[in-house]
Amino acid sequence: MSGVSVLILTKNEENDLPGCMESVIEWCDDIHVYDSFSTDRTVEIASRLGARVTRRQFDNWASHQNWGLANIKFKHEWVLYLDADERITPALAKEILAAAAAPGDFVAFDVRRRDFYRERWLKHVQATPYYIRLFKPAYIQYDRLVNPVTIVNGKKGRLSGYLDHQPFSKGIAHWVSRHNSYSSLEADQLLINESKSEKFELSKALLSRNFEVRRYHQKGLFSKLPFRPLLKFFVLYVVRRGFLDGGPGFSYALLQSIYEYFIVLKVDERLELRNAADPLLQNENRALSGDAQT
Repeated sequence: MSGVSVLILTKNEENDLPGCMESVIEWCDDIHVYDSFSTDRTVEIASRLGARVTRRQFDNWASHQNWGLANIKFKHEWVLYLDADERITPALAKEILAAAAAPGDFVAFDVRRRDFYRERWLKHVQATPYYIRLFKPAYIQYDRLVNPVTIVNGKKGRLSGYLDHQPFSKGIAHWVSRHNSYSSLEADQLLINESKSEKFELSKALLSRNFEVRRYHQKGLFSKLPFRPLLKFFVLYVVRRGFLDGGPGFSYALLQSIYEYFIVLKVDERLELRNAADPLLQNENRALSGDAQT
């Protein structure tokens, strides 16, 4: 059996969880389902398929994931993190086991994810296909309330196999509902950054060799740009050549721009509520509100 533990995050995943577990159960002897108090059959299915279940009320992504890595008792030194709508391909499984058996001086590995929409691989329109998913928990820390940045205290490598992702497996309505909740956390995160006077550097956003550092500064700088929803569509559909993904590429780029607009609207709303509670803040927040307008 493997020297890799698997961690699957869940909330009402009775439809997707069986497929996710089937993609790892043949080569992994330590599967953990980290559940946010599902109200469907998720926990029952996880237990029936042999997973160990840990339950915790979800607060935000960084806090939730950090708690899981610190408190769940994994059997193996290496952990593979998955969402229930993701599947490990056979080729990637072999790479994972080989990397864990002989990691060299790496403490984490990037995995290339393939997102699908209407059976079409969104090869071009993804902002990035690489995510840190295989790691030693002691060297990992998550930051940000949503879409967390993975901070690696050590060297990381990259695997070439594919992790398949079905973000629309529950339908468009579920995707929109989920991203509506994500946009609330993104709005909160932007206001937290503003209150801390976070400094984001263009040089690091463009030139840092560390992808997570680049992503952190890119997200911070992007949040300050006007017309962000339109810009996001342009970047995904034109710059990253999402048009090569056909109709699904156009739909995905449009959905992502709508998601960005949710964030813009919610930042404005929060600033208005804050100003109404304390009129003295009105001038102080005018610049940020102006940045959020489209």
